[in-house]
Amino acid sequence: MARMILATWLLVLMVAAPVSAEPHWPDQGWQVTPTSLAYDDLLEALREAVEAEGMFVVTEAGPTEAAANRGITLPGNRVVGVFRNDYAVRILRLSVPAMIEAPMRFYVTENDDGSATLSWKTPTHLLEPYVDAAGEELETVGRELDTLFAAIAQRATEESK
Repeated sequence: MARMILATWLLVLMVAAPVSAEPHWPDQGWQVTPTSLAYDDLLEALREAVEAEGMFVVTEAGPTEAAANRGITLPGNRVVGVFRNDYAVRILRLSVPAMIEAPMRFYVTENDDGSATLSWKTPTHLLEPYVDAAGEELETVGRELDTLFAAIAQRATEESK
């Protein structure tokens, strides 16, 4: 019985613990751009920037809304998968295993002060483990995608500068 009470209290403490929206980002492979934009504004600007740069939003996922439906408050948190079919075809021709990295993702997180951060792992970082087997052309694809992702981020965050 004491174990059950202890387990219940631990669960209550874990659920009640605040979630910090200001994480420590890993250095390797990440690009992190804090903005002055509100979470919803950055998310909308990102969607518009993706389209403007000729790419497509192919997935979106985040725990914030589902948690709210369960009575749990989390800061805004959304993963936005971005890709385009011509890149999928090129990557598949070079490396079937590398396609696990598609769609490549942007991450929009709400900060404690109400602003939002845009972050992503660079495509070259994501594709790097497959380059030895696939060849330099896969590295070229990664660099092209790096340029596109940087352009999307620039466009999405330019209002906050």
